[in-house]
Amino acid sequence: MYRYDEYDRQFLRDRAEQFRRQVQRRLSGELNEDEFKPLRLMNGLYLQLHGYMLRVALPYGVLGASQMRQLAYVARYYDRGYGHFTTRQNIQFNWPRLTDAADILAVLAEADLHAIQTSGNCVRNVTTDHFAGAAAEEVVDPRLYAEILRQWSTDHPEFTYLPRKFKIAITGSPQDRAAVRVHDIGILAKRNAKGEPGFQIYAGGGLGRTPMVGTKVRDWLPVRNLLRYVEAILRVYNTLGRRDNIYKARIKILVRDMKPERFIEMIEHEFAAMPADSCVLEDDVVSVVAARFVRPPFVPLPSETPEFERAVKSNRAFRAWVRTNTHPHREPGYISAVISLKPIGGIPGDVSADEMDLIADLADHFSFGEIRVSHEQNLVLPHVRKEQLPNLWQALVDGGLATGNVGLVTDIISCPGMDYCSLATARSIPIAQKIADRFADPARQAEIGPLDLNISGCINACGHHHVGHIGLLGVDKNGEEVYQITLGGAADEKASIGTIIGPSVAVGAVPDAIEAIVDAYLAHRTDGESFIDTYRRLGAAPFREAVYGPHQ
Repeated sequence: MYRYDEYDRQFLRDRAEQFRRQVQRRLSGELNEDEFKPLRLMNGLYLQLHGYMLRVALPYGVLGASQMRQLAYVARYYDRGYGHFTTRQNIQFNWPRLTDAADILAVLAEADLHAIQTSGNCVRNVTTDHFAGAAAEEVVDPRLYAEILRQWSTDHPEFTYLPRKFKIAITGSPQDRAAVRVHDIGILAKRNAKGEPGFQIYAGGGLGRTPMVGTKVRDWLPVRNLLRYVEAILRVYNTLGRRDNIYKARIKILVRDMKPERFIEMIEHEFAAMPADSCVLEDDVVSVVAARFVRPPFVPLPSETPEFERAVKSNRAFRAWVRTNTHPHREPGYISAVISLKPIGGIPGDVSADEMDLIADLADHFSFGEIRVSHEQNLVLPHVRKEQLPNLWQALVDGGLATGNVGLVTDIISCPGMDYCSLATARSIPIAQKIADRFADPARQAEIGPLDLNISGCINACGHHHVGHIGLLGVDKNGEEVYQITLGGAADEKASIGTIIGPSVAVGAVPDAIEAIVDAYLAHRTDGESFIDTYRRLGAAPFREAVYGPHQ
């Protein structure tokens, strides 16, 4: 994990006190809401449907046990006893009072946490693979470069007021678990034939009203040029991005309208025109940041773990959980364990203060005090000794956190929807709960196999419905909630945008429609074929017919 120093901590304390004065000016009437809005947004404070919401940054999804306990404290004493983990690897508190906002930021600062740039037209929280630094197949640990990007972009004087919000994701694994191709800038960390690290760069991806897969703008970029090239992209966007229409202000629209070839040409021109010594990421700078990352004290362990193997063979429930909720580790004898935040009937991504404290204790006991947040709204204990995994699983069972459904149909990504969000046009949470109830049988989930189901309550797509294998978008139609169904989306290395398969369905018909789609998949798949592969082979026709009948 990255360790803050006193300079970092004082910066966070000063920021909290600065915001305290801004809040006082708002409460006194010196600032009206329009004047206060940009100030609160730059500190993560939104005005939602029922009141304020505070979004706390968890840079590249890494969280320490002590930080988790501080989040539990905030949930317990400043909110209603829970928090909500998001697709941006952040956590949101839905019920803070404005009068407490600065106190919350001060409490967070005590644990090296903040809410800086979790909103506003700036570079948002840089996200990455939730197994970064642990995954067996990883080529480059992306956390180092995510931290460099975080430091560089925080309060950047040129990019604090962009035409629209700006999102960057980076991964260092051949398997894209960070959805890099649907970000404003997506970065794939790689190694060349000499073993040197470098990057493949995508730009112009994004979801929302106009979903797009990003354009590859650079096939290879040396480490020393990372900040220079990102800055060149941002300069082109900041100069030419539209500011007259919020719906056309994202970089994806600029890339589309300019055409990718012209956009790449302008990036390269800006990049070439930069002074030779501007924003160069020299080896000594990288080394200084890398030295602030504390490597877990792994101990040499054999690759074979008899205790673990015996538990897998003898305990069916444990075996099923291991199959879905673990990932191979780069260190022999270790494994990464995913804690699903999608219990049947629960709210995707929600965690109570008591559960946060339990997870913090488990992280201390089993994972060197380290926790990760995934963009699928789950948590990860990245460094667990295999021999201790049965004990961890039992502790999760006792705490009600051992749902074994990661990557399955009930592991649903869902935005808060109209239960909280002032932008939403339909509910998301109740739909997710009803679908999960319909597919609650673990044996049935296992039979279906890997399937990404994502739900958004409005066109802004905070639930990433466009890149779900099955996506649901809630819309308002003459005062009634109805749901569009898309199929064929994916956020991985074969990223694609889902296609609407037919008319919207009424709220009460959604579980039946999803079940019909799944049944059609089971009827048409070949041996070992996943849902997304079956869809890509057959197209929408059999699924459309299953939902709407043969004449649609």
